[in-house]
Amino acid sequence: MTGYLWIKLLHILSATVLFGTGMGTAFFMLRAYLSKNDEALAVTTRTVVLADWLFTTPAVVIQVLSGLWLTSKLGIAFDSAWFVAVIGLFVFVGICWIPVVWMQIRIRDLIAAGAGQESYRRLMRSWFVLGVLAFGSVIILFYLMVSKTGAYG
Repeated sequence: MTGYLWIKLLHILSATVLFGTGMGTAFFMLRAYLSKNDEALAVTTRTVVLADWLFTTPAVVIQVLSGLWLTSKLGIAFDSAWFVAVIGLFVFVGICWIPVVWMQIRIRDLIAAGAGQESYRRLMRSWFVLGVLAFGSVIILFYLMVSKTGAYG
């Protein structure tokens, strides 16, 4: 297998880790919140925060590096409509994700301090909205990766 195919495989795998880990942790976080069981949410938020550091953060770094390398290797101009859209969406997802991580840490800490559900209800609402926006953007990113619409010419 060529170097290009290895990098492309790494790019696809890291995208899968990002989407899969994000979807999985979001599901468990939402289910724990809806249970109204602070103990369940405490365990879940600790695990979700850990998963973000272990899986999501390295996958983001791999996405950036492999994505830039693949774009260059494919001869796609960095000022093409496709690249501008991809980078714009990627940055937007990051702008959503960073506060989400902070909210998860804050919720974890509030529960550990014995604060009631009222203390983190607003955070969970914002967490949900940002998550929906980020996941919708990731789906558009997947479309752009597959179609390369606007990449050439």
